[in-house]
Amino acid sequence: MRIAVAGFMHESNTFNPMAADRAAFEAQSLNFGPAVVDEWRDAHHEMGGFIEGVEQHGAELLPIVMAWATPSGPVRQDVFEEIVGHLIAKLQELRPDGLLLALHGAMVCDAYPDGDGEVLARLRAALPSPPGGRGVGGEGAALGPDFPIVLTLDLHGNLSQRLIDLSTAAIAYRTCPHVDQRARGLEAASLLVRTLRGEIRPRQALAKPPVIVNIMAHDTSLPPLCTILEEARRLEQEPGILSVSVLPGFAYADVPQMGPSIIVITDDTVRAATVRERENARGATPLPHGRGSDTAHRLGQMLWDMRDELVRPLPGPKEAVAQAISSSKRPVVLVDTGDNVGGGSAGDGTILLSELLEQDARDSVVCLYAPNEAIQCLMAGIGGRVRLSVGGKVDKLHGEPVELRGTVRRVTDGSYIETSPRHGGRRLNHMGITALVELPGRNWLVLNSERHPPFSLGQLTSMGIQPEKQRILVVKAAIAYKAAYQPIAGTIIEVDTPGLTAVNPRRFEYRNIRRLYPLHPASECASGV
Repeated sequence: MRIAVAGFMHESNTFNPMAADRAAFEAQSLNFGPAVVDEWRDAHHEMGGFIEGVEQHGAELLPIVMAWATPSGPVRQDVFEEIVGHLIAKLQELRPDGLLLALHGAMVCDAYPDGDGEVLARLRAALPSPPGGRGVGGEGAALGPDFPIVLTLDLHGNLSQRLIDLSTAAIAYRTCPHVDQRARGLEAASLLVRTLRGEIRPRQALAKPPVIVNIMAHDTSLPPLCTILEEARRLEQEPGILSVSVLPGFAYADVPQMGPSIIVITDDTVRAATVRERENARGATPLPHGRGSDTAHRLGQMLWDMRDELVRPLPGPKEAVAQAISSSKRPVVLVDTGDNVGGGSAGDGTILLSELLEQDARDSVVCLYAPNEAIQCLMAGIGGRVRLSVGGKVDKLHGEPVELRGTVRRVTDGSYIETSPRHGGRRLNHMGITALVELPGRNWLVLNSERHPPFSLGQLTSMGIQPEKQRILVVKAAIAYKAAYQPIAGTIIEVDTPGLTAVNPRRFEYRNIRRLYPLHPASECASGV
């Protein structure tokens, strides 16, 4: 077997005007050919799982492309065309037997609200089956409607029916924070190999319950989400069910497919076998052809029924900072939900920084996207005194710039390695030129030249900060930070801050979504379960 592996991943916040251009991908990961293996083989990411899985099954590995950029506004049309065009050209050239493809599920392109579905549509349109149904590469791969494409998807994907119809099988992460990505890559590889060997014949069903799952309810280890995930794992033990994925979705995308998804993959070979058994033995019961759809919609109904448990009222900035200062359980992790970098926000919000300074906090750490100020610190040098205007530059949704004076204590290139499973699965991390500035009261600022989500403690330890010894740590996140920060946190305080990733969906003006609870009355939504 000859198996191609590729990835094109972006979580697109349509309320963010900062588009993801080629430079955004180059700053994080834009690899072609063998370079994909060099960077991703050892990563706790599905691409690492793809590579390991293909090799475990004795197949020939054909790496094509891996493109990943920090969440932001939609992907620019030119980079979309370049990456998809390269993927298609290499598939036409190599003619593999199958493709393992890592997509996010919430990618939006300038011209395509369903960016991930568009990728699949382009692949199917560009890979017609050759005469006789066989190709010319190796044993002769048949590219076209029957060409096997197995997808991995982020748990925050907003899935379209088109994406499901055009893929052979699609599985999503099971954890948030995402620490099972490599395992899902291995699972996808197994599904593809078993399909190619004729051992299984996947059939997919999709359900889209009409509810917005508040981002603060996305922790898969806690109720209510853990309840439906436990049921999904139980169902996977039943004969004929290959995989069940539950995706709570991504609320920061104003697109028709926004919202949660349930994918159930059944095995058509089981149904065929039971039909033959019924023909040969009176009383045998075949697997119903609609079983996958029935199961998906039953799980969707479960999610709909728990809709009122998905509300997460949080304290405001002033109250939260006061709680943090008075807390004896340290370090206190203050979660700046409105400026969640991993959700496509600006990363330079100053709401909590301003409040910390106003309330005379001590021993706090705040990370900001501040490329100009990081360069200013580089020019000042270690020990240099600087006067900075930080934050509030990308937009005016996350606070005004803060004027302050401090001392430069460290400047690095912002690169570090994360060896443990963390949300996002990245091993090699890049923050760009990064400066550490000491403020009065032993407060610290980490100034990044690239927007960088707090998925790893390496963001701090690479700058010489010992996070467990601080009083207050501010993370611009929602759930993803927990894999790194929860083990060292004395207590966690989630804060209702304004911004592009605010927890209350009523802060946003949606124009393209269907009717979803709680934005619309339940009576207007229930018929869509």
